[in-house]
Amino acid sequence: MITSVFKKSTPLNYSLVVILILVFFFMFQIRETSWINSYFTIFQKLSLLCFILASFFMINFIVKKNGLSKDNGYAIFFYLLFILFFPTIFNNPDVIYANFFILLALRRLVSLQSLKASKEKIFDASFWIFVASLFQFWCVLFLILVFISIVFHVSRDYRNWVLPFIALLAVALVFTMISLMFNIDAIDFFQKRAVIDFRIDYFKNNYENGALSIYVAVALFFVVSMITTLSNRPQIVHASYKKVVACFFIAALVFIVSPDKSNDLLLFSIAPLTIMAASHIEYVQQKLNNEIVFYVLILCSLFTFFSQL
Repeated sequence: MITSVFKKSTPLNYSLVVILILVFFFMFQIRETSWINSYFTIFQKLSLLCFILASFFMINFIVKKNGLSKDNGYAIFFYLLFILFFPTIFNNPDVIYANFFILLALRRLVSLQSLKASKEKIFDASFWIFVASLFQFWCVLFLILVFISIVFHVSRDYRNWVLPFIALLAVALVFTMISLMFNIDAIDFFQKRAVIDFRIDYFKNNYENGALSIYVAVALFFVVSMITTLSNRPQIVHASYKKVVACFFIAALVFIVSPDKSNDLLLFSIAPLTIMAASHIEYVQQKLNNEIVFYVLILCSLFTFFSQL
């Protein structure tokens, strides 16, 4: 039944997902209502909601525009289910903002396969990654994906290798101007963020631990599925899928090395995992198997969401 609902991309699918986002977002926010008394916090909550909605449409654009998914609503539905694993994401502005900029970068890097305006795409992707790193420092590791994309498509032109450093200079200049305007100590800003911490002992309760364990198991299932079936997929999308897999592992590395760990940091891995999950559903033509995958994921996401309220 679920596969039938999202088999075609229709306004009904988008409306359903948007309504579900609103329901779960406000369900999490109304646990405590003190933020309603401040115009600033109300504005911040609404801005988070806007960025979350924009991320949904961005992931949908990436898969449709680059042929990573057919004309269906699987991607946005999977994205919703994976976010529900970690509801505290709804209260983490830095991670939400950074993730949106990473999606902007991923959009440019995946579209690099067309070889049109390659220099602009490399610069844009690098620029957005450095912007994301201002909110979550170790997002700078996604620059690895830029160089992987260069190797795949445009490695012969030496100017492409220089563009990420030009983007770094551009972001540095903008950040310097902002820090002077608002009296921000730039050195202290980065010293607090450029810290490596491998410890994973941040769990406040067993439900957070359980959510992480279930998510890791689900992620391994879809990653292994993608890697083992990649050779059977159309040659034209091989490079794009390899970049998606690389993006997932870079996101995992960001989670591992970041200080002040929380499950929220796994948001960076949700977009590539969503693409792999949607691709798995399309690749496996057995309707019963796909229904089982959907229902198991729905049960897991709802359990982890409500257990952490």
